[in-house]
This record gives sequence, structure tokens and C-alpha cells, in this order.
Amino acid sequence: MNPVRLGRSDLMVSPICLGTMTFGEQVSEREAFAIMDRALERGVNFWDTAEMYAVPARAETFGATETIIGNWLAARPGVREKIVLATKVAGPSRGMPWIREGAGMTAADIVASCEGSLRRLQTDVIDLYQIHWPERHAPAFGNLYYDPAKEVTQTSIHTQLETLAQLVQQGKIRNVGLSNETPYGVHEFVRLAEQYGLPRVASVQNPYCLINRSWDNAMDESCDRLGVSLLAYSPLGVGLLTGKYDASGTTGPDAPQGTRLAYPSVQKQRWGRPEALETARLYNALAREHGLTATQLALAFCYRSWRVASTIIGVTSLAQLDENLDAWSVQLTPELLSQVDALRWKFRDPGQ
Repeated sequence: MNPVRLGRSDLMVSPICLGTMTFGEQVSEREAFAIMDRALERGVNFWDTAEMYAVPARAETFGATETIIGNWLAARPGVREKIVLATKVAGPSRGMPWIREGAGMTAADIVASCEGSLRRLQTDVIDLYQIHWPERHAPAFGNLYYDPAKEVTQTSIHTQLETLAQLVQQGKIRNVGLSNETPYGVHEFVRLAEQYGLPRVASVQNPYCLINRSWDNAMDESCDRLGVSLLAYSPLGVGLLTGKYDASGTTGPDAPQGTRLAYPSVQKQRWGRPEALETARLYNALAREHGLTATQLALAFCYRSWRVASTIIGVTSLAQLDENLDAWSVQLTPELLSQVDALRWKFRDPGQ
């Protein structure tokens, strides 16, 4: 895997990124250490986490993932310089009062969250500091429509950038990124950065997979023209695109135990929609028709897309990690890609 540049920054990252949100919930610290060791051995140099992890989010595991990564770094002298470390400041609490008091994300909140992440990660600097979801009201996490009547913004984008600039100047972060953003948000962050000499967004972390290609409608053009990279998360649609739910008939109580969709909170999300599973089954069957596993098709689709700079893979075992990394060598034929597009044309984006 040849490293790729994130946006117009100086960050050079592997085109596969290790997502860590299962660490501290589905994955123990010992298992997480083994996964991180193996990922590094196999050429992955890019770690992504967030202050709100582990997931599903709850007060008892808030910050647990960063703590595990910090313990791993402390136990591996010299490794910190080998990896690009990304984390995120949570946007408005969205019903998670353990993240912070109040409903917004103020400048003081950004600073406090950054300092908390630095402590838990046991590092002096964060390479890529991302806003996990917009401070303003914006459609995300399965909400399809923008509603101006719901706007309750307290901190302007300009103020957010000024705060991030202070953190850069203090040497606490190196680059900034966004997550769960819209074309308006990306354009406004870039416009203000260029106008006022503030940190320029390097990347946007949004969902991208066979059952959620909403990125392909405006975000791809916006970010390509602006020089902002896509970090694709949920490339396997929370497991729907691995085939492991194909025979269960449901993502509810009968979902395989230990999987993400066995959690009631996840079942209520976009990935738990019946049409998401029904459409995923069609892609999984298409993979098998072409002699591939469902996982190989789903990951290769992201790995080979010009739109994606780095694909974030979340795993719960060494076997899953190896399977996901091995899929890097899979090539998709023009015929198969044409059939993928035909399914998307018919069923659109049920995981949006």
C-alpha cells in the first residue's frame, strides 16, 4: 500500500485506516493491543478514534477507546512516531450528557475536549483533529432533510476555526478535519480558512459503502475541487455487507450475538432499516456470482474508488483484520462495477 496525502496537508497515510471504536466495548484492551500490533506490522500507519468512543456510546465507556490506545502507545516506545493519529471532538451532545454540559459545542468545549483526548492518548500532539458532527443543525446519521426551523447554533464556523487555529499554534494538533458533513459545511470551512488564514480542512470522514453512496451526490465534486480527502467509514455497512446477516432474516433480536446490530441502539439507526438489509443481500449475492466474498466486494469497492483517500476498517478480531487487509489485492472488473451501479440506480442508498 503506497501512502496517500490527505487533502493539501503534509499528512501521508496508508489507504487503509484502523478504526478503533470497538475497543473498550466489543474488544478488550488485550485484544486491541494485538490488533494494533498486527495492523502496524502489515503496513497500516493511520489510526482513527474519538472522545465519545467506545460504541455504542454510553457513559460507562466514554473515552475508553482513547485510553486503550494511549496505554498501547505508552507500552510501545517509539511507535507514536510511526503512526498518524486522528481523533474527534464531539459536536452537540445529541442526548449524551456525559460528553459535556449544554447542548452546543463552544470554543471552550473544543479546547477541553482536545486536552482530554491528549491525556487519554498519552501524546503531546494529535495529527488530525476532526469535528465529529456539525455544531449547526445539519442532516446526518439517517436524517435525510435539512430543516432551518431546528437551527440552534451557538458557535459560528469562524469561531470553531479560530479555536482550532489556537490549538495548532500551541502545538496540540497538526491538522483539522470534519466528519458527517455536507457540501455547504465543507465549502464554508474552506472559504473561511482561506479568507482569514486559518487551518484548512484536510479531510472529511463520512459514511461510504455500497448501501450508502450519498457522497456521490455533490460531496464528491465539492471535495475534489476543493482538495479535501474522503475518509470512508462504515465500508461494510456495520456488517450488513459481510453476509453475516443474510440468513438471520432480521437485524433485531435474532441478529447474531456479539455483532453491532445485536445492540438495540444500533438497530434503531439507518443500518437497522429492513430495506438496508434487503439491499445488502443483493450486493452480497452479486459478489458470490463473481467468485468473491461479500466482504471482498464491499471493501474493494471503497479501496479502488477515486473518491476515497483512506478506508476506515473497524474489526473485532485478528481474523477480521487480516481478511479486510487481504481484500486490498482484489480487483473489480468493469462488468461487475456496472452491475453494482445498476443496483444502486434501482435501490439507491437505504443506509443513508
